[in-house]
Amino acid sequence: MIQRVRFPFLAFALAASISAADWPRFRGPNGSGVADTAGLPEKFGPDKNVVWKTGLPLGHSSPVLSGDRIFLTAVDAGKLYTLCLSRETGRILWRRESPRSRTEALDQLNTAASPTAATDGKNVYVFFGDFGLISYGFDGNERWRLPLGPFHNVYGMGASPIIAGDKVVLVCDQSWDSFAIAVGKHDGVVKWKRPRPEALSGHSTPILYQPDGGVAQILAPGAFRMDAYSLETGESVWWTNGLPSEMKSGAVLGDGLIYLSGFSSPENDPGRQIHIPPFEDVLKSHDKDNDGRISLAEVPDERTRVYWKFIDLDQDGFITAAEWKLYTATMTAENALLAIRPGGRDDTTASGLRWKYQRAVPQLPTALLYQDVLYMLNDAGILTTLNPATGAVLKQGRLRGVAGRYFSSPVAADGKVFIVGQSGIVTVLKAGGQQEILAVNELDDECYATPAIADGRIYIRTRSALYCFGKTAP
Repeated sequence: MIQRVRFPFLAFALAASISAADWPRFRGPNGSGVADTAGLPEKFGPDKNVVWKTGLPLGHSSPVLSGDRIFLTAVDAGKLYTLCLSRETGRILWRRESPRSRTEALDQLNTAASPTAATDGKNVYVFFGDFGLISYGFDGNERWRLPLGPFHNVYGMGASPIIAGDKVVLVCDQSWDSFAIAVGKHDGVVKWKRPRPEALSGHSTPILYQPDGGVAQILAPGAFRMDAYSLETGESVWWTNGLPSEMKSGAVLGDGLIYLSGFSSPENDPGRQIHIPPFEDVLKSHDKDNDGRISLAEVPDERTRVYWKFIDLDQDGFITAAEWKLYTATMTAENALLAIRPGGRDDTTASGLRWKYQRAVPQLPTALLYQDVLYMLNDAGILTTLNPATGAVLKQGRLRGVAGRYFSSPVAADGKVFIVGQSGIVTVLKAGGQQEILAVNELDDECYATPAIADGRIYIRTRSALYCFGKTAP
């Protein structure tokens, strides 16, 4: 039975050519992670229910689907590529190289092809941190390019572009000079660019919110706050505080609320915060050369040394009073899953918060709202199912029989929830708060990308291939 997904106040603002059978951006329609389809297999693997398998170069970007095409990005022999595959056969139809004007530092778990493409049903839009934005037609011809950067994200860039009406929107959070930008999807011309002075390194991909009778808004979680930008002007219409300093998970909309989670470090869990002394006191006891800054040789404790690259934001070898102030705010913030009522004007922190949950919060996987249950999976594989209206916990526990780390976000369709682990284990749950396991499937390589679902098929990217699974004849 196909389940109806309720988004009473949500407008996806996608091109009319995007259909229910498409998965046009990271985590599908408006980042929900939910597809409206039936007939998905519970059991699959390298030799079971494989419709096709295509070898791919390295990349953590997720597949996006539109019409008869699949789009991904990859890095191969130091070169950046956009790939277009046949949705029916998996055959690579074309492969286009992107300029690569630089090679920025990356976290060991990141790649230069981690941001996911977006499509409006006629064209595809890709972002590479080592270049910027590029658009291609479905025929592979380049339409326009917009160089951006260089960037200064301690992890490397990871947020994906989205299509909103006639614009491509991208959020670029980094150690300094963070911004959100909207460009015309037809020509790549910048329509607006909004500084995000409080935002630090992260890679949360935004979603869309349509207020009743108003202009569509871009919901962009970032360090310490989430802003709602006017799609037309880039104005920050309203914002809510209370987020941690690192935002990698995205937000999810449903049933009148926004759900978003953030995790910075174990020391940001409630009750585990550490005291950060005033900068003036640090200078008095550790500024040996009296230059009003703290060098690496002058750090006051081992914790400061460990967190050095997160404190010395401009990486000039010194910590200033301004950087210490942000470090203090970073360590004071709390990890949490928040439920927020959208809308309003200016600071809505006090009026918007509906509930907060602060145990086993993920750093990377985005929450999933499906059939009146909220699923939150943390990086260690602890799954929490909650009542989305109240935040009451229905069940919490590590996925049974499955150890490892999780970078992919849960997705759902056909009464099933699919959870992909780094090790290549795919757990399929029966939708519901009790976390009933239907199957545990094992792939033949590691997985970092989030799956795509459409038309009774699930598409899963491993480090070396893209699989299409569907129910096949014995």
